[in-house]
Amino acid sequence: MIPKVVSWKKDTVKDLVDLLNSGDTLAVIDIHGVPAGAMLGMRASLRTDMNIQVAKKRLMRLAWEQAGYDADSIESLFNGAVQPALVSSSNLNSFELFTELKKTEAGRAAKEGDVAPHQIVVEKMDTGMPPGPIVGDLNSVGIPAKIMGGSVQIQKRTVVLEEGDVFEGEMGMMLSKIGINPIVTGLRLCGTLEAGTLFAPATLDIDYEQFETDLVSYAAGAFNLACNITWFTNQTMPTILAKASREAMAVALEAAIATADTMPHLVGRAHNSAMAVAGQLDSDALDEELATMLGAAASAAASAASASESTSEAPTEAEEEEEEEEEESFGGLGDLFG
Repeated sequence: MIPKVVSWKKDTVKDLVDLLNSGDTLAVIDIHGVPAGAMLGMRASLRTDMNIQVAKKRLMRLAWEQAGYDADSIESLFNGAVQPALVSSSNLNSFELFTELKKTEAGRAAKEGDVAPHQIVVEKMDTGMPPGPIVGDLNSVGIPAKIMGGSVQIQKRTVVLEEGDVFEGEMGMMLSKIGINPIVTGLRLCGTLEAGTLFAPATLDIDYEQFETDLVSYAAGAFNLACNITWFTNQTMPTILAKASREAMAVALEAAIATADTMPHLVGRAHNSAMAVAGQLDSDALDEELATMLGAAASAAASAASASESTSEAPTEAEEEEEEEEEESFGGLGDLFG
């Protein structure tokens, strides 16, 4: 006798298949520990960008295969999920999906029986709490505390739990009192499938500001390398040509090659050299034109030096006005006190 399949299961599988076919990015999330009220709010805030449906793993597997996806991939996505849900999005890629789901996460105090998601460390610090029974409570769970300077202080850095350890007694409550809420609740992404590629959460967790900085740095390094090895592209050609032009000009000036571009520089350099030689000669050896040119150059240099000194020493108009205002204000105070 063929067992009869309950109709709601068929409907659920059909809905799941429709969900899987509705988006380009598919994912499995873990909703374990999320309160029902919070879950409703999260789904409402995410509805415009993704579809979320909760179902039993067996029904998800059936829908996954009916939608034409490899059975091994969903098993990979189920890894670590206590209470999984399927997600589909046509607006977000895997990285954007991770970022949006990350926003739903928040820490809460650990309860007895919770498992530490990572190593729990209490740093040496001043808790800011006034003296009281809290000192004994902290010490009772292995957190060394003492009253110093009128407040409760943690005496040294202490590892209270390792990853995978179970919270017992009042440990979670004591950690919460000093600001440590290690249990993260929210829609935790277990993995995504996009264009046939599986992405683990660790791969999608990117610091976008640092990523942008790295891209700019890598692009600058690549551009410099391309210019240094004379790699011709549309981007490097203007820089390479400008560099070649400067180097060609420097060689032409060093070799005193006369061209329309180098002549002004060569004539100017020759003139300066001639003036330097003339400045070393006795005045009787100079003709009238050369003497006049040397005198004009000396006068210009003296004027420039004088202007520089007057600028640094002479008070500005604003300073003079400020001094006048100070004198007037002191006079007014003198009048007040007779």
